[in-house]
Amino acid sequence: MDIETKRIYDSPADGGGFRVLVDRLWPRGLRKDDVKVDLWLKDIAPSDGLRKWFGHDPARWSGFRKRYFAELEANGEAVKQLIAAAGGRDIVLLYGAKDTEHNQAVALKEYLRRAGARA
Repeated sequence: MDIETKRIYDSPADGGGFRVLVDRLWPRGLRKDDVKVDLWLKDIAPSDGLRKWFGHDPARWSGFRKRYFAELEANGEAVKQLIAAAGGRDIVLLYGAKDTEHNQAVALKEYLRRAGARA
C-alpha cells in the first residue's frame, strides 16, 4: 500500500487510490459535489486546539508533529478506520492547506509509515 499527500484543490489523477480528506473543516470554496473524496475522516484530523496552536507556522512543525502523533496514538480507532476503509488500496491523504510541506496530511503519512514499520 502506497500513501501520498495531495491538496484537495488539485485535480485527481486517474486511478489515484483511495482519497481521504483529513481536515477537520471542509476546505473553503469547494462544494462537496465538485470534488472526488472517498472518505472525509474528521476524527483523524488534529484537534481544534492543536490546529489553532500550530497555525501552519513552520517554526512549530516539530512540536506539532510530536503533539499530533500523541493524539493519533490516543485515537487508534480513527487510524484503524482509515486502514480498513482503504481495503489495501493506495491511499491519497487530502488536505486544504497551502503549505505542502507543513500540514497534517504530511505528518499523518509519516505516522502511518512508522506504524507500518513497527507492525
